[in-house]
Amino acid sequence: MLDDARGSARGEIAGAESLPALEEIRVRLLGKQGSITALLKTLGAMSPEERQVQGPAIHSLREAVTAAIADRKAALEAAALEARLATERLDMTLPVASARQGSVHPVSQVMDELAEIFADLGFAVATGPEIEDDWHNFTALNIPETHPARAMHDTFYFPDDMAIDGKKMLLRTHTSPVQIRTMTNQSPPIRIIAPGRVYRSDSDATHTPMFHQIEGLVIDRDITLGHLKWTLETFLKAFFERDDVVLRMRPSYFPFTEPSAEVDVGWSMEKGRRVVGGCEGWMEVLGSGMVHSRVIANMGLDPDEWQGFAFGCGIDRLAMLKYGMDDLRAFFDGDIRWLKHYGFRALDVPTLSGGVGA
Repeated sequence: MLDDARGSARGEIAGAESLPALEEIRVRLLGKQGSITALLKTLGAMSPEERQVQGPAIHSLREAVTAAIADRKAALEAAALEARLATERLDMTLPVASARQGSVHPVSQVMDELAEIFADLGFAVATGPEIEDDWHNFTALNIPETHPARAMHDTFYFPDDMAIDGKKMLLRTHTSPVQIRTMTNQSPPIRIIAPGRVYRSDSDATHTPMFHQIEGLVIDRDITLGHLKWTLETFLKAFFERDDVVLRMRPSYFPFTEPSAEVDVGWSMEKGRRVVGGCEGWMEVLGSGMVHSRVIANMGLDPDEWQGFAFGCGIDRLAMLKYGMDDLRAFFDGDIRWLKHYGFRALDVPTLSGGVGA
């Protein structure tokens, strides 16, 4: 009797042409009211001797039917998948509607904010190579080979056998070479900003081996230190979106400017955090100065006719000050949680009319 049931069940299962038909057979055999389930229920009324004989046979039937159903189900699913793959076509040119995955990095957002502010002041954006030669990075900027100012930069140099036209190659330590290339290729007057990546061998909470910098350059006739101070005040008030930004310029030294000045900005405490604005204290934000006459002469211009000013600051540091970040290394960790918290939406385009950080 059990052998007949086993053969009949296997035949039904093998003849199932679809998954719904197979499910119907499973319910009829193994469901609560199924025939094999009914056989299992008869074990309770049997004597111990009968149960020893019939029990293993009924359980063996149930296991064989369960295995046969699983095998047939796998075969039917594989056949259905093959049929779908053979007939289904996807239009890969259509856009995919998906949930928002990424965000604009704060550094990219601040770069856009800076470009918007300086464009309103008449500055163009200039770019240059990140792999530079020694002349553009140092010598043309009044930093000859033996100049002690080279010790101010922890430079990543390439091997000597990678020199080009006898010039040693390196990863640029600032975006000042862009200023040199612009002055070489463009006649004055010049008004540019040069944002981009720069490299120095340094790493801690406020320094990374690669960071972002923006420098500005103006070359024109009758340029004075007053033009520089007004430009920086206008820029910082627009960037931090506060009218109470106060500047202090301290004498300093940079080989490519003379006179040179460090620029401090006033800060105040708000909700336990130091923010730019007010004058409870001072913090340094950028370096600046009047372009050195030797640098102007190196570009083939007459320093008696043309003057200019230059300034530079770290874009990452500006982002930290404006948006309340306290560790520069997190900018480059690629932690999606940090990016979701500090990142910007793609449509958060900076505009002066709405406030660059609105």
